[in-house]
Amino acid sequence: MKPAELLNILSVAEKLKCHTRHCSTSSGRPESVAEHSWRTALMAMLTASAFPEADMDKVIRMCLIHDLGEAFTGDIPSFDKTEADSKTEELALRQWVQTFPSPEREEWLALYEEMEAQQTQEARIYKALDKLEAVIQHDESDISTWLPLEYDLQLEYGRENVQFSPYLQQLKMEIDDVTRKKIAAHRSKEN
Repeated sequence: MKPAELLNILSVAEKLKCHTRHCSTSSGRPESVAEHSWRTALMAMLTASAFPEADMDKVIRMCLIHDLGEAFTGDIPSFDKTEADSKTEELALRQWVQTFPSPEREEWLALYEEMEAQQTQEARIYKALDKLEAVIQHDESDISTWLPLEYDLQLEYGRENVQFSPYLQQLKMEIDDVTRKKIAAHRSKEN
């Protein structure tokens, strides 16, 4: 890849540092999309031993690029995102990736197709980690930032995505325990 091409890609990717997500960090500031993607990739790296048969380098690549469409649209919380929003994001992303040099263009398009199809173990791992990272971040944020619908959503979000893996099911149960304790502590303070 030529240096100018690299700089163009990085310039678009930088927008993920600027676009914030619905969730807050533990310090109370809005989380950026880039921070979510980074920690999802870190989760993939840290869970690699639980998936010895998977190509975890590919999973990490998926985690790093999975929200790049939001460089064009910003983040829309899952409970507000429509099918039209998803299509707009996907179209902008694919048009951008089509401008990449070869072989990066083909690699990224193949990764996005695999991620969308959710047929490989790698794609399922990436998707589960994406969902679980969001739940973990919500648990780390102040509960006063939660919307009423998030009390139930915290326990349901990602549940179907972990069903293929006993390890991820256990991780989800651990996260759910943290969520329940956070909610119980908050409710006891209210009473």
